[in-house]
Amino acid sequence: MDSPTTHLADDPVSPKTSGGAKRLGIVAAALASLLLAGCQVPSFGANKGVTTQSHKVYSLWQGFMVIGLIVGGFTLLLIIYAALAYRKRSDAIPRQTQYNTKVEIIYTVIPTIIVGFLFYFTIHIESPETAVVTHPYATVNVAAFQWGWRFAYPGTQVTVIGQTTANPELVIPVGKTVRINLTSDDVVHGFYVKQFNFSRYAQPGVLNQFDFNVTTPGEWQSQCTQLCGLYHSLMYFRVKAVMPSVYQQCLTSSNSGPKLQRGPNFVSCVNEAEPSSLTAASDRTSNLTFGKGTNG
Repeated sequence: MDSPTTHLADDPVSPKTSGGAKRLGIVAAALASLLLAGCQVPSFGANKGVTTQSHKVYSLWQGFMVIGLIVGGFTLLLIIYAALAYRKRSDAIPRQTQYNTKVEIIYTVIPTIIVGFLFYFTIHIESPETAVVTHPYATVNVAAFQWGWRFAYPGTQVTVIGQTTANPELVIPVGKTVRINLTSDDVVHGFYVKQFNFSRYAQPGVLNQFDFNVTTPGEWQSQCTQLCGLYHSLMYFRVKAVMPSVYQQCLTSSNSGPKLQRGPNFVSCVNEAEPSSLTAASDRTSNLTFGKGTNG
């Protein structure tokens, strides 16, 4: 008696992929049309910012997100296509394929090119962010300490100091390059202004230098972004950008009189010329009982 045998079909069970590939192409073309037809690239949760540097970083973020969506969408389509086109259709064993040199080269080379492309534009955009000009229009020495900020203006005797909810004000001119010399008196702090799309550590014994060029007048609330102790969450400061004429006039007029009053006089002069847009927020923080600040 002959033993039973299992007969495997000579022709493998192959799904009809032509129709699936056509549908995949139509979907991909539709998605590409939607992306290319958009009048404006969305922000993807970021903000353009108010400095020339932040505008470039914002564009880099948009580019990364668009490329990520294209790659992710294409990958998702391939997964869906494979799951539908190659789903189980019978108990027959399909043809087994172990290697496909062409496909392996493609899915190795293309991601490498994409990564190289992203790396190039990251270096191209972020390198100028850390570069500093030879002769900035203004310089401010910023020192962080537990739990406040000190803003000193070299060449003058004007220094603004504030702790916790005193919310000291960093005044800078609009449309001019401003150099920030950032240090810390004690532990690591974080200098971060959301509208600048920029963050930098304030470290003890380390001088971090960077430039800003604010494009529009305004005032922006900020605070320390590195856990630095008990009152870290109350380590406020704000940045105010004013016209260069107001900046110079107030800085010059405040550079006399009692030393402890020069900082407050400078801030008062600026706010009289260009009233604060954050008065309500400042009043709310001043009602808190944590910490006490002074200007000097």
